[in-house]
Amino acid sequence: MNDQEKHWLVREKTIRLLWRGGIAMLFLLVMADFFIHAHPYFQIDGTFGFFSWFALVTCISMVLFAKALGLLLKRKDTYYDNE
Repeated sequence: MNDQEKHWLVREKTIRLLWRGGIAMLFLLVMADFFIHAHPYFQIDGTFGFFSWFALVTCISMVLFAKALGLLLKRKDTYYDNE
């Protein structure tokens, strides 16, 4: 299967373009902290790049929680066969 027959989201060129665009967007959002005056409610949310690193830590936490929950709720393959 050549590159033109694949769906546009699974082409290597598109994946590379999406990664570069995502990284550029993250960079621009962090750099916006230099130009936008924050009105922090707590002291920590006024630090440089707070929302970027807070989002990263939150995302990693959610993934780890989902993995742990999956291990807790997982059933055997033959769970419904034992009636």
